[in-house]
Amino acid sequence: MKNLTTKDLLKLISPNSDVRRELTNRGVIRSGNIVGDIGEYYCEEFFNKTPSLPNLVRSPPGVRNVDMMSRRGERYSVKTVTSRRGTTGSFWNPDSIRKNEKNFEYLVIVILDKLYDLELLLRLSWDDFFEYKRYNSRMDNFNISLTNRLINSVEILYEKN
Repeated sequence: MKNLTTKDLLKLISPNSDVRRELTNRGVIRSGNIVGDIGEYYCEEFFNKTPSLPNLVRSPPGVRNVDMMSRRGERYSVKTVTSRRGTTGSFWNPDSIRKNEKNFEYLVIVILDKLYDLELLLRLSWDDFFEYKRYNSRMDNFNISLTNRLINSVEILYEKN
């Protein structure tokens, strides 16, 4: 394995690198959250290429808890992790969640492998989310820890062989 200098590594991952620029130009990367953006891209592509699923359109950056919308107005939250044992990013507005005020109709959890290829795509209803959510008191928000129990009890839309 060829070692990279720090300077070479920073050039490759820099916001000004050719790869990052190309991914931005193609609409894959839209924010500073590269892993999240890649997950949203995979989610949108998968839904829009699967006839039995609704077409999705990404929400503008900065919208809390809703990343995509279906043409029927269904709200989708998308969280991306890089391990089947990961924990999703944060779900904000904890008071609303505690009151079971529906912030979205569906949660899609995108699981990427070590090479950032799509490994698993899960869809949870609001009720599923509400059952599996965990409160993070330090951050005053909610997240979901991936477990075998969760994976085996929710809808698996895609699993890499």
